[in-house]
Amino acid sequence: MKEKKCMGVEKLSDNPFLNLYHIDARTVSGKPFDYYFASRNKENEIKIKTRETGAEGIVIYPIWKQNPEKIVMIKQYRYPLDAYVYELPAGLIDPGENKEMTAVREMKEETGLDFEVYTGGNEFFRNPFFMGPGFTDESDAAVFGYASGIISPKDREDTESLEVILVDKAEAKRILSEERVCIRAAFLLMQFLQMEKEHPFAFLDN
Repeated sequence: MKEKKCMGVEKLSDNPFLNLYHIDARTVSGKPFDYYFASRNKENEIKIKTRETGAEGIVIYPIWKQNPEKIVMIKQYRYPLDAYVYELPAGLIDPGENKEMTAVREMKEETGLDFEVYTGGNEFFRNPFFMGPGFTDESDAAVFGYASGIISPKDREDTESLEVILVDKAEAKRILSEERVCIRAAFLLMQFLQMEKEHPFAFLDN
């Protein structure tokens, strides 16, 4: 029989974007202890209740169409760190959207660029994966494709302080070795470093 570790869950905050929850948890030996996690989901849609794995957000892997040896990155200010962090464009999936629609919208909003989704390769690379299950139930999916157009801040939200950067492999190595980097971007940059210009998405065929 499956060992029961969660005896109950309680919402502790009331914020429209992110909330804190308390779990009445049990250790391996059965001792009670307090466990806390954060969720963007509505109270009746947190994954401890639904057992679902669907993505709340996406991260975009945007190869520069005019030169596939470059990738579009952003350097964005993050309030919890009071510092700028190197990332890939990303965002939350709005109601009524699929992840591809979100990628196109978020790319335009954050960078001003157009985004052409690449649909080839194995679909499991686009599965939702958990962000940090020790503190949140959020999962994200990757969307791959080509970015093009003119960089513009016109559609950017006032809370987003960021710079759009076209990064080649030499700069990607420097960023990984010297800068603050989001882990999603770090792992995808590692893949970018192995990419061949003629087949930028060949790794999706593995």
